Amino acid sequence: MADVLIAGIGQSPVGEHWDLSLRELALHAIQAAQQDAGGLQPQIVIVANMLAPLLSNQAHLGALIADFAGMSGIEAFTVEAAGASGGAALRAGYLAIASGQADVALVVGVEKFTDQIGASAEAALASAADSDFEAVHGITSTAQAALLMRRYLHETGAPRQAFAGFSITAHANAASNPNAMYPKPISASAYQKASLVSEPLNLLDIASFADGAAAVILARSDLLPAGYPHPLVRIAASSMATDTLALHDRPDPLDFQAARLSVERALWRAGIAPDQVDLFELYDAYSIYAALSLEAAGYAARGQGWQLAQNGDISLNGAIPIATLGGLKGRGNPGGATGVYQAVEASLQLRGKAGANQIAGARRALIQCLGGPASSAVAHVLERLDDRSASRLTID
Repeated sequence: MADVLIAGIGQSPVGEHWDLSLRELALHAIQAAQQDAGGLQPQIVIVANMLAPLLSNQAHLGALIADFAGMSGIEAFTVEAAGASGGAALRAGYLAIASGQADVALVVGVEKFTDQIGASAEAALASAADSDFEAVHGITSTAQAALLMRRYLHETGAPRQAFAGFSITAHANAASNPNAMYPKPISASAYQKASLVSEPLNLLDIASFADGAAAVILARSDLLPAGYPHPLVRIAASSMATDTLALHDRPDPLDFQAARLSVERALWRAGIAPDQVDLFELYDAYSIYAALSLEAAGYAARGQGWQLAQNGDISLNGAIPIATLGGLKGRGNPGGATGVYQAVEASLQLRGKAGANQIAGARRALIQCLGGPASSAVAHVLERLDDRSASRLTID
């Protein structure tokens, strides 16, 4: 099977893009990815989105974005898996090339949260939960995460300040990311003084939803243009798993089973162990999710994930760096586009182009995005290939 390479990457800054439509936001990321890939033309377009039908009154994004990008007639469709949509779309693009059904694929994640505000936006976000047994009772994703944190604190005896390190790390890394929504460090004191949103979660435990678009061009290695200028980054493995949609249906709500299975399968398919990963772009929509994801991925024992945020293990120089360009907390949470942003950011690390945030000698990255409280989980292993001549690779 041919290597599936991430040949081109592009992204827009994450923030409040009042002056851009959903299709315009997507186009900016697409054009940047195409330029980065040396003009490769895709045969398939896969759009990742979570909430456009509810917030932007727009479905059928495959046809919309393909047409707006000047690709009429191409195969195009939308993938939705709540916050895991971007990872699911990336997996679909990977499988399209790995199976031989396409030679070049464009995966673009786009979200426009600012098209609506207030109660309508909260109602849209609640659609990712079980409508009949959770959303109908008024529970929000933030309230759900607060319940998980409360249970975690009860079971582990961890101090409430134990989660500060996740936010402090994310914001410190975002300070050097020009595409981040919050490029400013925060202090332990600021975290401690932050107002409560849903006890025990405070304002700095929660990633802000925002507008954003990111895109990657996937291609077989033999189709790269002559003189391709970037180090080669391939998708070494891809995996997706699901759990119950409703949190209350799980025997152990603190066991992110789908997150664990997706990582285990991805690492197995890549033929590596957890300690052979140089960075982990995890889904830190809430600080409790970061702790549970680290435990699910095997980087900490149950109930011990918070300790990694205390001793520097998750910093850029730590044993398992996370949120290396700010994660959802510092970069902002672009909803269904998250998994594609993670692929772009991990590719920058593996290319050695992450600037002040560069992980020294990074060769492998694990990325994972979650839908809801790990009701869906998608994991990929990205790998920098050994240097080899790109001049022999040609494009028809």
